[in-house]
Amino acid sequence: SAAVCHEQAMNQSIFELATGLVPATYINQAQQARGSREKMLKTLLSQRRMPEKGWDEATLRLVVHELAALDSNTFVDNAGVGEREGRVVCPLVAQRHFGLAHGIGRSGDIAEPQPKAAGSSLIYALTNALATDALKRAGCAGVSECTVLPLATGMGMTLTLLALKQLRPSARFVVWPRIDQKSCLKAISAAGLVPVPIENLREGDELRTNVPAIAAKLQELGSEALCVLSTTSCFAPRAVEKLLEVARLCEAHEVAHVANNAYGVQCEMCMKAIASASRHARLDAFVQSTDKNFLVPVGGSIVASADAKHGRQLTQALRGIYPGRASISPILDLFCTLLHLGAAGWVELLRRRRALLPQFGLRLSEVVQRHGERLLRTPNNSISMGVSLTLPPGGSRPPAALGASLFVRLVSGVRVVAPSTSPKKVGGLDFLSYGAHTDACSEAYFSVACALGIDEVDIDLFLKRVDKALG
Repeated sequence: SAAVCHEQAMNQSIFELATGLVPATYINQAQQARGSREKMLKTLLSQRRMPEKGWDEATLRLVVHELAALDSNTFVDNAGVGEREGRVVCPLVAQRHFGLAHGIGRSGDIAEPQPKAAGSSLIYALTNALATDALKRAGCAGVSECTVLPLATGMGMTLTLLALKQLRPSARFVVWPRIDQKSCLKAISAAGLVPVPIENLREGDELRTNVPAIAAKLQELGSEALCVLSTTSCFAPRAVEKLLEVARLCEAHEVAHVANNAYGVQCEMCMKAIASASRHARLDAFVQSTDKNFLVPVGGSIVASADAKHGRQLTQALRGIYPGRASISPILDLFCTLLHLGAAGWVELLRRRRALLPQFGLRLSEVVQRHGERLLRTPNNSISMGVSLTLPPGGSRPPAALGASLFVRLVSGVRVVAPSTSPKKVGGLDFLSYGAHTDACSEAYFSVACALGIDEVDIDLFLKRVDKALG
């Protein structure tokens, strides 16, 4: 365009003037380096996907600063007389945010460009495109809709349910195959909806989806059923939902289907299940965390869809229901991380986790067997692993003591679960043995995860410490 040609001419003239102060050979070399970085940005804007090779930090900083300079609060001699002009009083805060102070979206749509914030709006649009590419490379090739939200996963699910409720205002029940994680229930109740829990079925050590019970409940609720909220990533011994079977039920009953894919992006099994359910039946949307899947600070989630029939309508409703403007901080974190990794780095991160899983499981099994325990067999969960926790006859040491013992040994992330006949109220519902994903829990166990970012050092330290704690 004429504007781009003018900018290039201006940049060229600046370099030409600089040769009057510094030898031309040095300036030409610097100009070439600058041109290489500008070409990387140009490629990003044209291709709208992750670069094959990750960007270096200098390029990342340059691009973010350049985009931030497109927001009105950074304009030279800008006269701001509105009530919100992107003013930041603390220099440290301004530096932390690269001067990006206007946020994203407008009161009518979180994805709508802001007149005062061209740079922030561009970062958001690019981040949605990069996230779509990352999800495709993780195993769900059909992803077509993607919205990154500055909300953690639970609130992301709540907003998704509110959008569904807007599309079907008379429906109020959410059929929910049980997953003992409080945020799921809270997401439902925060949307003003009623959860209908479905107990899981035990298949060997695993807990699997009770498909016949879901079918019966959908038949019973009829048009009052808003959706089924299924789960992919979860704590062992619960397994990945029988997603395709659930999706077929939803399609047959004309009921929406949302999957809680909290940390499932890192798992090929979860992503392929999502792709299959979306392609062959009905899966309106799947929701995932940015921190667990992309190693950024807590605060963001991604609502995506690979369902060509239902995804677009839900995405539009979701974007339109967000009230007011939104923070760009979690979006900027993901934007920088995906460019830092590049496609090659992202795929390698996924590969490393996948390669460590069987090694971790084998070594953990060897350690616990020395103490009379066993690794639970959960072939349909390729992130979390469960280990039996036998209580010694007449012993006074409760199962939870293992978790405390490991915590003081600087081991985090271990979940200890024990059978209980005392009901626990969560989200207005009573559950037995809460944490076990079933009322019929007969033995104590603990679970650990082979999650994205784990390395051999983590595994070595944990195995040494759990060996001592069990002893």
